[in-house]
Amino acid sequence: MTEKQKMMLIDGHSLVFRAFYALYQQLQSMRNKNGLHTNALYGFHNMLESVIEREQPTHIMVAFDAGRTTFRHEYFDDYKGGRASMPAELAEQMPYFKEMLDAFGIMYYELPNYEADDIIGTLAHQAAANDFEVVILSGDKDLLQLAAENIRVDITRRGVQQVTAYTPAEVAEEYNLSPSQIVDLLGLAGDPSDNIPGVSGIGEKTAIKLLKEYDTIENLYQHIAEMKPSKRKENLLNEKETALLCKKLATILVDAPVSIRLDQLKYKGKHLEKLVDFYQEMDFNSHLKKLDTKSLYEDTPDAERANYSWLDEISKEHLPEHAALHIEIMDEDYHKEVPLAIAWGTQDYIYVTSIEIAQQSKSFVQWLSNPQKQKIVYDSKALWLLFDRYGMQVEGVSFDTMLASYLLTSEDTSKEFYFVAQKYGLTQFQPSESIYGKGAKRQIPTTMEKVYQYAAEKIAALNALQPKLQEALVANEQLNLLETLEMPLARILAKMEKEGIKVDPHVLKQLQKEFGARLQQIEEAIYQEAGERFNINSPKQLSEILFEKLNYPVIRKTKTGYSTAQDVLEKLAAHAPIAQYILDYRGLSKIQSTYIDGMLKVIDKKTSLVHTRYQQTVARTGRLSSKDPNLQNIPIRQEEGRMIRKAFHPKREGWELYSADYSQIELRLLAHISGDEHMLKAFQDGEDIHLSTAMRIYGKNAEDITPNLRRDAKAVNFGIVYGISDYGLSENLGISRKAAKNLIDTYFERYPGVKKYIETIIRETKEKEYVETLYGRRRYLPDINNRNFNLRSFAERVAMNTPIQGSAADIIKMAMIAVSNRMEREALRSKMLLQVHDELIFEVPQDEKEALVTLVKEEMEHIADLNVPLKVDGGFGKTWYEL
Repeated sequence: MTEKQKMMLIDGHSLVFRAFYALYQQLQSMRNKNGLHTNALYGFHNMLESVIEREQPTHIMVAFDAGRTTFRHEYFDDYKGGRASMPAELAEQMPYFKEMLDAFGIMYYELPNYEADDIIGTLAHQAAANDFEVVILSGDKDLLQLAAENIRVDITRRGVQQVTAYTPAEVAEEYNLSPSQIVDLLGLAGDPSDNIPGVSGIGEKTAIKLLKEYDTIENLYQHIAEMKPSKRKENLLNEKETALLCKKLATILVDAPVSIRLDQLKYKGKHLEKLVDFYQEMDFNSHLKKLDTKSLYEDTPDAERANYSWLDEISKEHLPEHAALHIEIMDEDYHKEVPLAIAWGTQDYIYVTSIEIAQQSKSFVQWLSNPQKQKIVYDSKALWLLFDRYGMQVEGVSFDTMLASYLLTSEDTSKEFYFVAQKYGLTQFQPSESIYGKGAKRQIPTTMEKVYQYAAEKIAALNALQPKLQEALVANEQLNLLETLEMPLARILAKMEKEGIKVDPHVLKQLQKEFGARLQQIEEAIYQEAGERFNINSPKQLSEILFEKLNYPVIRKTKTGYSTAQDVLEKLAAHAPIAQYILDYRGLSKIQSTYIDGMLKVIDKKTSLVHTRYQQTVARTGRLSSKDPNLQNIPIRQEEGRMIRKAFHPKREGWELYSADYSQIELRLLAHISGDEHMLKAFQDGEDIHLSTAMRIYGKNAEDITPNLRRDAKAVNFGIVYGISDYGLSENLGISRKAAKNLIDTYFERYPGVKKYIETIIRETKEKEYVETLYGRRRYLPDINNRNFNLRSFAERVAMNTPIQGSAADIIKMAMIAVSNRMEREALRSKMLLQVHDELIFEVPQDEKEALVTLVKEEMEHIADLNVPLKVDGGFGKTWYEL
């Protein structure tokens, strides 16, 4: 007996919107390395994973709306009228949903002049008639009309993962109606989400009562004379045409001219290569790690493998003038990992040995530290630190392929050497998972020959890569960036990582205790305001307390109830003490779990030091990032977040910490690059730029600018730098989109040079399909000429921001090199410890404080030749908190 076939039909746009708002609180934190918001993509992806695993469909399809107008607009112009335009932060994600579906192996379909509902209704009926079991997934309850013997309709509730399943029996139980009566219900009561008005004065309960008695709208009107006189009867008589029209609007077609066959929707599984590419593009690293990619990486044929010699003893004859050099570790944490093999060689000869043999070889140690012996490497920073742990110094690194590839593509090259090798045509090279496995199964092979072979293959690949990368850098006029910026910086970062920073675990444990007690107090305050105990972390229970029990005004509805997102609570907090308590609870819980508990896990128990790992090749802007722990994202807007910095202090007795921070560097760069006379003058005259902007956009004198007006001007200033949309600005300031748009328009009127810069940079980028910083760092933007509006718009925002943010990243890097070199020349004992975006943090002995301040300010403020002054603010403290 053949297994029954199951058809899964998914309402694309409905679930995309639900995914966006389900993870709306994470909107700003969920971005990929390109700055693309990814919250909706992430939520939709998780829904797909969940539904495929749960339902095991044999056939699957996602239906999308083809456009804003359909045949329904022909008989009701205002159908779906009043809907706000899609937020730009969601619109920029839209093109990638289809890329995701391609990777999942799922067909998607849209039909001009029809809605996704019509596609779903038509295919559902076709499939049910062919004895399929059909499951429809949507966030819109109007699809309940499709429920039938072989058709189940799943309606999402919290977010997109949890659903309520509706068969005809469940529809009857909840609505006391049959599925076919849902259209009559919508005809009478209306559907605000689609701007279907219904009949005046008739809500859902009344409509259900009428339909229980009369079955359909048509039958109701046949018997309306029997109804007693009432306002309801009067409305029904006056709005008969409206009721019938609304039913027609709400009726989903089951015979739309769909051009696909059921057999085309057969689900054959994921396309692993596409999924790997998609995960890498979106920075869905947790999903990438879980992916079983063994089938993609078959063993390389022996004929293509690199030949190598294992050395028990190393002599001068084994050590060439120019060679590729590699040290093999299993995982990425070079601060802790034990080296498995050392490999080096030319295109002709490759040698492999152990760290112990290398360490004991005088010839090797001398060759390694000889600056005349040139070495091609991948990730020079990791190499320096690994050898340094074993008392060996590396000099003569002439080329870093990881940094070179990053400069050429601005793509993340930190993950693994394999991806760079593949990009440049070395298709025989394998990923580390092919020998170590992945996730919990990751382990060193019992046969170490595999490791040695793998290390040797990296040497062969490094030698093949270097000339290709160097030629491309020369063609792009970027070789100087590699040799004078990125590679020297890598050496400085290695020193900073090795130095580490001292973190007092006792301070963190005390904070852990204090925050725990504070959380309990906040919990009790919330329960007291609510009048009962409930699960504070449950949005459903919280929304019931806030909007049903306490009757606070509803700020925003969702498909499943009322939103309790952060922006909603912030609006409520002014007149609802419980909302502020919940905000405090959420903020403190995150600080406790992410930063205090997380930091305690990575403090070295012997030294009390933490050694972050700086990543040079992750952000496409050129900015550095840090991990394990991430010291750049410790929250400082809340006092509780700032208190974490009390645990950071000098490791040397009597020394202090010193912070040097660029003031408003991105706005200064905007003034320089745009050449706007008003902005240039404000900075040249040392004015408060936010006050100056407020005066210009509001047309007021300085004494009439309130703190709130200055705050709004500040939001516009920084919003312009990042290409903020009217939607984004309206959310930031708590104003309407129209008011936000007026603010942005006024800004451009008052700063015409900025407007001209944006127009110019977008025009030039369309011609070249890349944009550059002041120092030649490139970011490629082929989508700037894409016919798709959302892709094109996102690329335009990136084009205007990259010269500013990217140049700021270049300047802080240049400053780090200049400061470090001068500290070395002047033989200062002070140490550069951290870089946090536009800020540098040092550890300083008392007798060098004045010298260091002078040195740092001179180097940082004069590192770039701009039309506005760079300004550095600084301060000392016994802890990072005091800075």
